[in-house]
Amino acid sequence: MTETALPVSHSIYGNDFFDRARAVLTLDAPPGLTDPDALPLRGDHDADPVVKAIAAVRPIKPAAVLIPVIERDEPMVLLTQRTAHLPQHAGQIAFPGGKIDPSDATPLAAALREAQEEIGLDAGVIDPIGYLDVYMTTLGYRIVPVVARVRPQFTLTINPGEVEDTFEVPLSHLMEPANHQTHSREWQGMMRSYYAIPFGERYIWGVTAGIFRNLQQRIYGA
Repeated sequence: MTETALPVSHSIYGNDFFDRARAVLTLDAPPGLTDPDALPLRGDHDADPVVKAIAAVRPIKPAAVLIPVIERDEPMVLLTQRTAHLPQHAGQIAFPGGKIDPSDATPLAAALREAQEEIGLDAGVIDPIGYLDVYMTTLGYRIVPVVARVRPQFTLTINPGEVEDTFEVPLSHLMEPANHQTHSREWQGMMRSYYAIPFGERYIWGVTAGIFRNLQQRIYGA
């Protein structure tokens, strides 16, 4: 039986979000993370089909990020702003996360390790829910996003070598389809399209916005 998608409204971004996420997501390893013959359905090519050639980028770089949804009266998502001196994605808004090391048993283990190393978010307050689809980037990364429920009793210790700042955004803002915009800019001599979700003075774009769009579509089907 096909479930009818409910209208997206502020009122369903509380416990209902977590219930919905548990109903559709699992911690079974998603396909396409390391298999060069498997083309992930999600990625930078969602907003810009011209760059579907990124499937041929080698070597494949497996990575994992944490989507930390904080269980407040109004659920919030914890995000980071990367430091300005990093060689890639300097100054951009991102999820805690990074490359999957050989010592990481699972993408979840990698995401939890990176969250601890980058911002001091302790695994003891994190309740993993499940994986989203693998997200493929122009630079060859294949990212596994891990959706997690985070208890609000935490303190953060920022690693200044990687993170300049952390902040929270209402889940309702990130899940509202009307806030999902398509922007464009020049990249390596060509115009590229990408998703963006502006929030006040913060500019959430690229991979981070694309993953939020996938989250919205997986959980709410809109």
